[in-house]
Amino acid sequence: MRLFTQFSLHSSFAVVLALSAAAADATAQTRAGQPRRYQDLTALFQEWRAFQHPRLDQGVPDYTAVAMAAQQRALPSWQRRLAAIDTTGWSIAQKVDWHIVRAELNGLDFDHRVIRPWSRNPAFYVTVFPSQSDQPAREGHWAYGSLELWSYRSPLSTTDAAEVSAKLRAVPALLQQARRNLVGNARDLWNMGIRSLRQQSSALQALEGRVVDNAGLAGDTRRARAATDSFVVWLERQAPGKTGPSGVGIENYDWYLANVQLVPYTWHDQVTIMQRELARSRAALALEEQRNRALPLLLPIASSEEWERRFNAAVTEYIGFFRDREILTVLDYMEPALRARVGRFSAGPREFFSEVNHRDPIVMRTHDFHWIDLAQLANAPHASPIRRGPLLYNIFITRTEGLATAMEELMMHAGFLDTHPRGRELIYVLVAQRAARALGDLMMHANRYTIDQAAAFAVAETPRGWLRADGNTVWGEQHLYLQQPAYGTSYLIGKIQIEQLLSDRRQQLGADFTLRRFMDEFTAVGMIPMSLAHWELTGRLGAR
Repeated sequence: MRLFTQFSLHSSFAVVLALSAAAADATAQTRAGQPRRYQDLTALFQEWRAFQHPRLDQGVPDYTAVAMAAQQRALPSWQRRLAAIDTTGWSIAQKVDWHIVRAELNGLDFDHRVIRPWSRNPAFYVTVFPSQSDQPAREGHWAYGSLELWSYRSPLSTTDAAEVSAKLRAVPALLQQARRNLVGNARDLWNMGIRSLRQQSSALQALEGRVVDNAGLAGDTRRARAATDSFVVWLERQAPGKTGPSGVGIENYDWYLANVQLVPYTWHDQVTIMQRELARSRAALALEEQRNRALPLLLPIASSEEWERRFNAAVTEYIGFFRDREILTVLDYMEPALRARVGRFSAGPREFFSEVNHRDPIVMRTHDFHWIDLAQLANAPHASPIRRGPLLYNIFITRTEGLATAMEELMMHAGFLDTHPRGRELIYVLVAQRAARALGDLMMHANRYTIDQAAAFAVAETPRGWLRADGNTVWGEQHLYLQQPAYGTSYLIGKIQIEQLLSDRRQQLGADFTLRRFMDEFTAVGMIPMSLAHWELTGRLGAR
């Protein structure tokens, strides 16, 4: 049986975690004087995070071949240091933190061995982002030192303007370095990277229009945009020679699932699960449509006034449902976090999620638990320094995307949509779309689909024709999933793991179980992989 670093791909996930923890204990116990305090782990974590960042040269991150080779050579020493920490006698929560650090180290290892975004993926060099991600850290792989434009208030203060200018001045040098670094042959990543860099150019053009009163900042913005446009031209000239696959392959995908995302399912498992979820959701949709056949259809919102009224009412109803049905403890920051994301009405062509939102705003408020998560990070950060901020390599996604997706059906079953019967149909439309795009993720990484085929599959398999082939949603999603293995599957895999945890806690607690207790305990664990959350809350390793 072939082994990969710390586990066998054919072992159960309980054995995976147990073996890696036992290996650490055995290594430490054979060396007298090795560290064994929890504080040794947190100290290593702080040092590791500093090491993980690339070296900066005048604000420009160094992703050259020489720098990346040096980082890769140094990584095994960090893995040895972690393995040498003796966790004997630690609490489960402390051992969970050890596994989080292990997963992050494995994430950098996988980047160097397989993903190599600095040499294969032009979109890695996008560093200007006009809108906020709903995740603890931006989805996917990006060069260090991004400019998050949404985080600055207008008009810019003198300090903020100087900070924005400094980040903009790094853009031309980074893109010049990228021309030397990008030696990969991944066709789909290359072509989609061109699209992403064009979007950066548009964001810079919009920024230039807002900073015309600041000559220095406006000049830095123009130069960053000119460098971006020039880089796009260079990418387009290179594109015809890019002919290779972009997926990581099934074997690598399995390694990544178990060692980085800490997911207890293989690629083949997930194909079966997603096929089942697609069939389940479309069958349930057909039954809901039959039940509701005499009800009026849900018509799209038609005005700004209706949008404002119905979205704010939806937030009020959602928070009230939490409180009145004792779903979870409502904290002061929750309602403002949701109300701040009400957004604005647009009469233009609708993307997939707009089709849902325009028909019943109540439905997607369930998924907006993302913004409660972010408010929790800001207002009630976890006590552990390892969980206080976002985990690297999107290791949080089975928890964050999983919970947001789970809340849709969980709240429906708890009665949230009892007065919105047509809204139940929308829930199953959402599940079907997520299953279809997840299958695209899996097939792209198996190199069985190109990104064009994955997008076409998702469009064809999503009910009601709401996922437009000419829209941004399907292409943006499949591009993300191609860059970040296991992201496309995390919504439903995380949801399934949460349902398993809910079931197990109900069995454990018996008459003492309440949904509010479960939700409060669950959110208190922090934004960590679901397999680790399950271990910490149940005391049992490796349950699916």
